Amino acid sequence: MSYPNDLAVLYEHPEWQKPLFQALERRGIRYVALDLKKAAFADADEPLAPLYFNQASPSAYVRGHTRAVPYALAYMRSLQIRGVRVLNGADAFALELSKTAQAALLRKLGVPAPRTWTFNDLDAIRARAREIAFPVLLKPEQGGSGARIVLVESFAHLEALLETSPSHWLPDNLLLLQEVLDSDPARGIVRMEFLGGELLYAMRVISHGRFNLCPSPVCNGEAAICEPQSSVPPAEFYPYKEVPAQAVAWGKRIVAAAKLDVAGIEYLETRDGRFVFYDVNANSNLRPSVAQAFGFDPFERVVDFLAREIRAYEGFLRFAGLRGRIEV
Repeated sequence: MSYPNDLAVLYEHPEWQKPLFQALERRGIRYVALDLKKAAFADADEPLAPLYFNQASPSAYVRGHTRAVPYALAYMRSLQIRGVRVLNGADAFALELSKTAQAALLRKLGVPAPRTWTFNDLDAIRARAREIAFPVLLKPEQGGSGARIVLVESFAHLEALLETSPSHWLPDNLLLLQEVLDSDPARGIVRMEFLGGELLYAMRVISHGRFNLCPSPVCNGEAAICEPQSSVPPAEFYPYKEVPAQAVAWGKRIVAAAKLDVAGIEYLETRDGRFVFYDVNANSNLRPSVAQAFGFDPFERVVDFLAREIRAYEGFLRFAGLRGRIEV
């Protein structure tokens, strides 16, 4: 079968993928960008490329693009059932959409993680209140960019919060309470970026109390367009070149078990010296200034990886005119 493109990229955010698209264009890779915000497909449609790359985000709903998420899942499942290769496909995306599933995976793998309680009813979680040591973090099941995360001081605080702000139940009417760990705010958290199962780079993030730690400069940067104006200083991102080997090993274990092609894995260090993992991101927004401290353009590395995956795809060498055109 002949394809009109080498690669199809699924996206929703209007800015995040621009550096990726520019890198693909520089390398002469034929790609089609599929906007998930307003889209339609038929079961008889032929695939647009031998390889798809999912760049959808759980946080789409905070930008008014709630429908992009179920569409992305439906489209990827349809493609994969028909045998199309999708990087960070339906299973990986479903894991990113579920903080409950992430907590279960970390427990299964023996990776240190905070205790987590999932609930859809206040009376039901009230019955387990004795297990929960407040304060805790209230999180939505489908998170993304720190949306709707709140530090809850008591059960009464939780009740009042949900009564006065029922929108916290959005987008899927499922919430989590998560253990708060004793860590040094001045040291922040660590985010490790993985590509093809290997560590690309790591960085320390000082949040100043913010929960939106999206690494993209358009969300946290001088010209940030995603983060509303606030008196709280913006999050700070620093290269972390001496990330501990044990943290990297646990990150690799998570990436392999979740079958993530590209991932951002976050953990914090407790005051008693433990590494505790709490977030798994399949849509990894890379921060060029941090990667440049390691001596490379992160989007060029992603395109290197995509080019290799295109070449490795079954039957790729049959596609006329493609051999020798993509330079890795």
